[in-house]
Amino acid sequence: MTDISHDRLLIIDFGSQVTQLIARRLRELNVFCEIHPFNTVDDAFLKDFAPKAVILSGGPSSVFAEGAPMPPQSVFELGVPILGICYGQQVMMHCLGGKVERGHGTAEFGRAYVTPSEARLELLEGWFLTEKEQVWMSHGDHVSAIAPGFEVYGTSPHAPFAVTGDVSRNFYAVQFHPEVHHTPNGARLYENFVRLAGFKGDWTMSAYRDEAIAAIREQVGDQKVICGLSGGVDSSVAAVLIHEAIGDQLTCVFVDHGLLRKGEAEEVVTMFRDNYNMPLIHADEQELFLGELDGVSDPETKRKIIGKLFIDVFQKHAKEVGDATFLAQGTLYPDVIESVSFSGGPSVTIKSHHNVGGLPEKMGLKLVEPLRELFKDEVRELGRELGLPPSFIGRHPFPGPGLAIRCPGEITREKLDILREADAVYIDQIRKHGLYDEIWQAFVAILPVRTVGVMGDGRTYDFACALRAVTSVDGMTADYYPFTHEFLGETATRIINEIPGINRVTYDITSKPPGTIEWE
Repeated sequence: MTDISHDRLLIIDFGSQVTQLIARRLRELNVFCEIHPFNTVDDAFLKDFAPKAVILSGGPSSVFAEGAPMPPQSVFELGVPILGICYGQQVMMHCLGGKVERGHGTAEFGRAYVTPSEARLELLEGWFLTEKEQVWMSHGDHVSAIAPGFEVYGTSPHAPFAVTGDVSRNFYAVQFHPEVHHTPNGARLYENFVRLAGFKGDWTMSAYRDEAIAAIREQVGDQKVICGLSGGVDSSVAAVLIHEAIGDQLTCVFVDHGLLRKGEAEEVVTMFRDNYNMPLIHADEQELFLGELDGVSDPETKRKIIGKLFIDVFQKHAKEVGDATFLAQGTLYPDVIESVSFSGGPSVTIKSHHNVGGLPEKMGLKLVEPLRELFKDEVRELGRELGLPPSFIGRHPFPGPGLAIRCPGEITREKLDILREADAVYIDQIRKHGLYDEIWQAFVAILPVRTVGVMGDGRTYDFACALRAVTSVDGMTADYYPFTHEFLGETATRIINEIPGINRVTYDITSKPPGTIEWE
């Protein structure tokens, strides 16, 4: 689904690690937006996308460096409001006749405070209710001369042009990052910008549901569709949405690849067969997947093997259901963003996703991806619109590659069996303590090391495992859940006592960034 009838805001990405947060702030305001790498935005793209406003993201480059990322000059000739953030501010000044420099004592990293100038700016309505406003800075270069037509509306100790604007053209630029948590009033700035740009704020899940159903019907016609159903929220919402659009033209294929959690296959098959009257194939392909993964330890290789095998299995079942023409997937916007460098984007590729990147020509299937523009919390909201059970909407995310990426190093059946049992105990503990709904995602990873322990009077030499639990809104950023020491001690004791093969338990307190939520 790519045709959106709502007003659209374009975010041009120059490689900032928090560009995705800009999109989240805008979606929270019911504004539809898309992130596109600077080197994919040209005159033809701008004409086709027809943005109602543009935001220029931050980035790690210097505008005066050779080959520095730049937007096409035509972006400033669209006649629409533009907001430049950090590097985006410097790009605006550089392109419009100002000056950017690097100088001693002008860098700012971390918390800073902006004070207002005497001139007032509508973009800053609701700001400076006290003497100064806390913001988050992250810049080495600085604007030393603003472009003609711009005025200064806010300064910080090391950014004399922290807030600038050309009101006649609706061009605005800030040196700080209003999208991050450490700019407490940042959401208000975005709210003011989209109001100035004339957005109606009509990006709702109810509207998206209707548009998605219409788009699916138009794309599919009277052809058959198979849907890769994992039992997670994404694929489940995609399946129910597509079934609402085309009914029994859809057949779901649940692939049991031997990398599922304890009891998961039975739970998923039962739920869909009992609650939704849609054709479902339970494909037991454990031997195929585990055979191909035998001895593989590199995480990217694991993902690529699993992705290829998924394609092979879907292709086989597409023929069984009567020459299906389309394959439906629960691909989300974060999946696309994290894999963006395969399309030449400026950000570093975090990891490949088994469901991103299209299908091989030999497969002969076309993709249906009705959730491709949505973040995880938006998918949950759509699930509520579609009437999925709350218990299912609230399930923690589970990756398509399954336990393969929670088993760093070589995959063996022994390690998978141990991991399943340990994970089941951990989740049981979380539920018993009433914490499941407070946590975005929780799981156990089995580590590729054995450690010495003592049980009874005997020596053990067994695996260590790591517990992981994070809080998040959309999966793009996350922080570890602050369990009590009592909970962790109780859980570690249960795992070691109840699960043969584990004699040491650790807790992962890494946030995202710098880590990812999953271990591989």
